[in-house]
Amino acid sequence: MKRTTVLLPVLAAMFALGACSKKPQPASAPPVAAAPAANDDAARREAEERARREAEERARREAAARAQSILASAVFFDYDSFSIREDSRQMLDAKLPILRADPAISLVIAGHADERGSTEYNLALGMRRANATRDYLTSYGIDARRLEVISYGEEQPLDPGQNEAAWARNRRAEFQVGQQGTR
Repeated sequence: MKRTTVLLPVLAAMFALGACSKKPQPASAPPVAAAPAANDDAARREAEERARREAEERARREAAARAQSILASAVFFDYDSFSIREDSRQMLDAKLPILRADPAISLVIAGHADERGSTEYNLALGMRRANATRDYLTSYGIDARRLEVISYGEEQPLDPGQNEAAWARNRRAEFQVGQQGTR
C-alpha cells in the first residue's frame, strides 16, 4: 500500500507537468479581406463560360472525327461483281447525312479488285465498282461533281494473302475525303 501511496502522487505530478508543457498555439493569421462578391461571380461566370466553350469544342472535334471515320470507311463487293451489297448500302447510307450537311466535302472513290483476273480486267472491274458507288450516292441527291472515281484494280491490295478471306478484303471501294476545290 505504501508503494501505491507514493506512486499516485508521482503520476499526478507528471500528468500536471505534461499538461503545462504544451506548446502555445500559434496566433492565427489575420483574416484576409474577402473579395467583393461581384468579382467572385464574374470569375465564376468566366470559368463556366470557358468550360462550356471547351466542352463544345471537344464535342465538335469528336463529331468531326466520327464523321471522318464514317466517310473514310470502305465498302466491299462480291467476287467478280460491282453490285452494291446490303452491308455496303448501310455504310453508304451512313455517309449520306454527312455529305448532305456539308456541301464542301468531296470524295475520291477508289475501286479495287482482288488479284484474280488480268490487270486490264481488274482495272475495269475496279472502275465499275467506283462508278457503282458514285451512282448510289448520286441517286440519293449527292452532286456528282463532288465525287471523283479512280481504279487501282489489283495494284493496292488491303490484304496480301492469297485466300478467299484476303481476296474478299481486297474487293472494295475506298474513300479519300477532301474539300471541294482542293482535290
